Amino acid sequence: MEFYSDNLFFIINIHNMQKKVKVLLASKSPRRHQLISELGFDFEIVEQDIEETFPDDMPKVIVPEYLAQQKAYAVQDQLQPNSVILASDTIVLLNDTIYHKPTDHDDAVRILSDLSGQMHQVVTGVYLLGKDKEVSFSEIADVYFDTLTKEEIEFYIKKYQPFDKAGAYAIQEWIGLAKILKIEGTYANIMGLPTHRVYQELMKF
Repeated sequence: MEFYSDNLFFIINIHNMQKKVKVLLASKSPRRHQLISELGFDFEIVEQDIEETFPDDMPKVIVPEYLAQQKAYAVQDQLQPNSVILASDTIVLLNDTIYHKPTDHDDAVRILSDLSGQMHQVVTGVYLLGKDKEVSFSEIADVYFDTLTKEEIEFYIKKYQPFDKAGAYAIQEWIGLAKILKIEGTYANIMGLPTHRVYQELMKF
């Protein structure tokens, strides 16, 4: 009974801590909506389109964190008491080249052909903005692709339409099940949000 009571107290306490902070999620990504919801936080979607540009001399690995900051600042006027803005950006990086969302079918073919048989990095940057506190960080995952045939690339693009995804793929879809040899890093980070670190930082708010 004591063990049960202690665990019940812990569950209620965590639940109450999560409810103290309302997350203003500056993202259109359904993957990020899913992940922050599954972390247990109340959230509201706040959006404002920004021009996703960055200085030419900026190291590519810090671009996502920089863009996440710009997204957070773009909606900072929507901050409320006991709320925190969460903005994030993800890039796929191969040989110091950033692979953004594909512009069309041919661009998706090009991107997946480049990634085929290669190890690339998925970098997700996060920016948390509160009334009196700001936190930013990035996480990197290494993703090892098996070789993709032309037929497999065409099948994937036709069936899954990955035009809203950096690197023209999503790890939770067919390509992740069939053509990824291994990853070094977290699955959630590759989906678009490093949930373990995000959870830790939000609990501090």
